[in-house]
Amino acid sequence: MVKVTVLYPNDDGKKFDMNYYMETHIPLVQKLLSPACTNIEVDQGIAGGTPGSKAPFVIIGHLFFNTVEDFMSSFGSHANAIMSDIPNYTDITPVVQINQIKM
Repeated sequence: MVKVTVLYPNDDGKKFDMNYYMETHIPLVQKLLSPACTNIEVDQGIAGGTPGSKAPFVIIGHLFFNTVEDFMSSFGSHANAIMSDIPNYTDITPVVQINQIKM
């Protein structure tokens, strides 16, 4: 199992439209990457590791695939549509990491 993690750093002065992200962007991603994408999870940052600190990330999105090849083949043909939607909800440059799930 492979998890593609998309992290949006919680930088000062940046915008993030949670409603658009949850109601428009995530359904778009789900539609375009199905059936290769087996699940999507969204984590909203609420705090950092020390008391009173802000979360390092506004949002962390997780996309699950059986293999890296499943991700690459499904994302490749829809990359432009997915990436061009990002300015509609944020001016944050996302950080992407592909992970192999071990447990």
